[in-house]
Amino acid sequence: MEALGNPTRLQIYRALVRAGAAGLPVGKLQVKLDLAASTLSHHLKALIVVDLVTQERQATTLICRANYEMMHGLVDFLASECCVDGACAPSQPKGKVA
Repeated sequence: MEALGNPTRLQIYRALVRAGAAGLPVGKLQVKLDLAASTLSHHLKALIVVDLVTQERQATTLICRANYEMMHGLVDFLASECCVDGACAPSQPKGKVA
């Protein structure tokens, strides 16, 4: 959770989740998010350390992918903990404001 608490890392992770199983080459990710190479590298390392992102070298290209197994585990954990100690607020249909 701490890794995704940083806005830049969350932006990187969202881009990789949206890219699907194919992932994105580091260069395309850098251009897409308009980040300096050193900034992207720093944030990718933090996401890789907590296993939210994987990297694979294909010749001279580094492909980054969201680790969907880890993502599903995190989502499942959060869902299972929802309202354990209290009642959940009733869900509202999208677009409806209370």
